[in-house]
Amino acid sequence: MNAINVPTREEVSPANQVIFDSLKKSLGMVPNLYATFAHSEHALASYLAFQNARSSITGKAREVVNLVVSQVNGCEYCLAAHTMLGKMQGFSDAQIVEIRRGGASFDAKLDALARLSRNIVESRGHADQALVQAFFAAGWTKANLVDTIVVIGDKTVSNYLHATTLVPVDFPAAPRLD
Repeated sequence: MNAINVPTREEVSPANQVIFDSLKKSLGMVPNLYATFAHSEHALASYLAFQNARSSITGKAREVVNLVVSQVNGCEYCLAAHTMLGKMQGFSDAQIVEIRRGGASFDAKLDALARLSRNIVESRGHADQALVQAFFAAGWTKANLVDTIVVIGDKTVSNYLHATTLVPVDFPAAPRLD
């Protein structure tokens, strides 16, 4: 299967052109996956609003969820992007690999988050209640649980978009796991 084209600024709606300009200013580029959302007049703005909504799962914790979900869903694009972002959050290469495998032995709280996130994705939301209890025992709250599920949803949307469209990855590839 061939990838669908990545639209250029000139090929998208005026509203998406404004978003492209903002992305280029803030990121230095318009990532191909974001550009692909712009095939729809509304999807890019809706997705960015969803992705950037306030959450109790931020920083390193958010990258844990993003890496775990992208690994389970086999999304090369998001693994590449979030490997880079994980490094920017201070994770080492070895820690990123461990997170992608669904754990974080170097931090008990992040480990509970990684384990639960992996289980939620693999079980399609039918979480192992022992992992939910371990999540709470590690210091996470009910609000954190709800926000984790929202982050899983956010990352699943982008994983599915890439899996369906096969747009080219424009970040350095994440290492393959054995």
